[in-house]
Amino acid sequence: MPETVKPGGAILDVQDLNVYYGRVHVLQDVSFSMGAEPLGVLGRNGMGKSTLVKALMGFIPTESGTAAFEGQNIIGLPSYKINRRGIAYVPQGRRIFRSLTVHEHLTMVGAPKNARWNIEAIYETFPRLAERKKNGGADLSGGEQQMLAIARALLSNPRLLIMDEPSEGLAPTIVDHIAEVFRSLVSAGQAVLLIEQNLRFATELCDRILFMVNGQIAADLPATQVARDSAVQEKFLGVV
Repeated sequence: MPETVKPGGAILDVQDLNVYYGRVHVLQDVSFSMGAEPLGVLGRNGMGKSTLVKALMGFIPTESGTAAFEGQNIIGLPSYKINRRGIAYVPQGRRIFRSLTVHEHLTMVGAPKNARWNIEAIYETFPRLAERKKNGGADLSGGEQQMLAIARALLSNPRLLIMDEPSEGLAPTIVDHIAEVFRSLVSAGQAVLLIEQNLRFATELCDRILFMVNGQIAADLPATQVARDSAVQEKFLGVV
């Protein structure tokens, strides 16, 4: 039975999380909390953003620390139990099955018909997926694969959605469509933790931005400040 951790009103409360790869100290006492507001995590490559997600989802072991989701520590749980607790994950690189059709991807999740997110709601939100429902994963464009990865995660009807680099490698028009979906989710009350390198995408969609530098949270700032402050952008992202 996972220990109970006082959430302090947060849906997710991470405290002193440490992760090692061999002797390399990758995450160093990472602490932050979030409520229902969309929270972005930005940083250069290799700063620990994806490692943080993998630790939260139970994909890699942690050395120490806690992550309280709705008051219960999820560190040490297998990933499927974390998903059942109410956290869904949209992975970097999408990880779509090449041989399965769009509809097969969605039906394998098994969402109940009376849930907020079921297959009918998915096709309404992503009409392109409805058009391509009989196409295999290998036949989809990068944007269609990203829509499918998001749709697959939503079918578990999560209370927290973690998205790892959803704009990576996509054309600007597709990024704009993903942003529209993001906004509609947030307006409906969906809590989202967004891991990104795309500064504009993250600052337009999130209320707060965390900057990761060398495995630590180096700053926690309002997204509006990050968007307009070139000194902050240069300091943490190398943007000139």
